[in-house]
Amino acid sequence: MTLFRFLFAVCAACFACKLAAAATSAPAPLSIGDTWTLDSAALGETRRINVYVPAGLPPGAALPVMVMPDGGMLEDFLHVAGLLQVGAGNGTTRPFLLVGIENTQRRRDLTGPTDVAKDRAIAPQVGGSAAFRKFIRTELLPEVAKRYRTTAERAIVGESLAGLFVVETLALEPDLFDTYIAIDPSLWWNDGRLAQRLATHPPRPAGKKFLFIAASSDAMPSIDRQALEAGLGQAPGMTFHYQAWPGETHATIYHPAALQAFRQALKPPAP
Repeated sequence: MTLFRFLFAVCAACFACKLAAAATSAPAPLSIGDTWTLDSAALGETRRINVYVPAGLPPGAALPVMVMPDGGMLEDFLHVAGLLQVGAGNGTTRPFLLVGIENTQRRRDLTGPTDVAKDRAIAPQVGGSAAFRKFIRTELLPEVAKRYRTTAERAIVGESLAGLFVVETLALEPDLFDTYIAIDPSLWWNDGRLAQRLATHPPRPAGKKFLFIAASSDAMPSIDRQALEAGLGQAPGMTFHYQAWPGETHATIYHPAALQAFRQALKPPAP
């Protein structure tokens, strides 16, 4: 190769690189919904809220709402939003507005009172579920209704301590939501008294309610399925579905179980 050809080849390569560089763009934020903050009097702090809004709906369409503790971008918001997006897209679930609540003091907000010293040792403060529920009822849901077109239908989903909060809300305020989805709920809390309450004193909701509990190999020993079925079977308008996942652990159950829960609880009406 002559010197001229060599220099020509080098110049051509540099020119091609410049063209390729010119065809790219600077990185831009990738958005799947909205994020905003809400000053809470019930909690005495500001909370960040992340919202997934399904795409492709008719203009002005009103959506049912799914509330999700552990709803931060670095928590469980993205993978649950993905399940709802895919389910609505393939017709296995109805579209829902997902409202994720980012944590500040998770173990405070998601636990009820306990008499067990070992429970109280997991965090500087526990037992704040009543205040967290008040935040959802009196501040979050009204604000969501102001910002988005919503229907009256409400659902809640949570795993582990968030699953405990889901079940506790059904027991104490059954009419706050219509659908309760608890994945591997920490029903061992306070020596299992919440599950005992559901078994012996089931809630008396005003309308139809659906409770879905999924249990991994870690949680199955702490859940008395038969007692729950017997107690909840006496609750008017209550549908209870329990699903065991012996092949999953506490660390792996959320995504596959939520997929099945959504298909069970949020399925479209029969044609």
